[in-house]
Amino acid sequence: MAEWNHTPELPIAVSPLWQWPPKPFQVLKWYVDGWFFLTINMGILALAWVSYLWFSPTLEQALTWGFGWVVQVFLRNFVLISLIAGGLHLWFHTYRLQDNRMKYDPRPFPRKGRMFSFNAQVLDNMFWTLASGVTIWSAFEVVFWWLLANGYAPTTSFAQTPIWFVAFFFVIPIWESFYFYWIHRLLHTNLFYRFHALHHRNTDIGPWSGLSMHPVEHGFYFGTVIIHLILPTHPVHLIFHLMFYAILAVTTHTGFEGLWFRNAKRVNLGMFHHQIHHRYFEVNYGNLDVPWDKLFGSFHDGTDEGKVRMKVRLAARNRR
Repeated sequence: MAEWNHTPELPIAVSPLWQWPPKPFQVLKWYVDGWFFLTINMGILALAWVSYLWFSPTLEQALTWGFGWVVQVFLRNFVLISLIAGGLHLWFHTYRLQDNRMKYDPRPFPRKGRMFSFNAQVLDNMFWTLASGVTIWSAFEVVFWWLLANGYAPTTSFAQTPIWFVAFFFVIPIWESFYFYWIHRLLHTNLFYRFHALHHRNTDIGPWSGLSMHPVEHGFYFGTVIIHLILPTHPVHLIFHLMFYAILAVTTHTGFEGLWFRNAKRVNLGMFHHQIHHRYFEVNYGNLDVPWDKLFGSFHDGTDEGKVRMKVRLAARNRR
């Protein structure tokens, strides 16, 4: 069997923002492709605004704890992730509407076995995503709604700081690059890997795999919102930030490069960069917006040379 069923253009490229000499047109193209128009980032931004306007409490309601608004946040997140992960699973794996076109791993998905809760990969992934992931995501959100409402976290609005209000949406992916890389490295240490191992049951991945984590890991993962204790934000930033982490985990774990419809790739989805991490574990801890993996020697660019470099690095580490 071939190592991969599908590979994108190799070697995997990181954001040109960090390349020298400067490449302004490539940088502009990178961010336009990432945000406009039919993109995951823009989709999450739209969902965040819809959620803020119609499916969230007001700051006045969040001044005091109330069963109604807390449950509203939980149910909104539960329904949202069920529709997105469930819909992508139906498309790619139940009805196989694009067969194996653009699927990275050649092995069949999903799997069964005692390594999974309920002896089934999809049931395992759904349980940990919905019972733990959505609950902890929602818990962080309602706590920070209360903190913003009561002045314990700095707030702003478009009227107060219009440039910062817009810029913060673009700051979140940069912060995610930093936060996720270092939290992920921590989870791969001997102290915490016993928790992260639940996520790595998925050597081949599907949409429900992205948020399938141990509750301890969910606590680390959604702890990204600590930045809202420092930088002034608006509730829609909070919603977008947590949705960005939750939904991107789903879309980057589809196992497919993109959603293919009528003989064209309509939406970019799973990252081959992270698919390699699920195959080899000790590479590609971060993402491609900021090249932390390159800086700290854990980058695998998808080529045979990258695989050799990985083996040399791991052999040197094991000799210590």
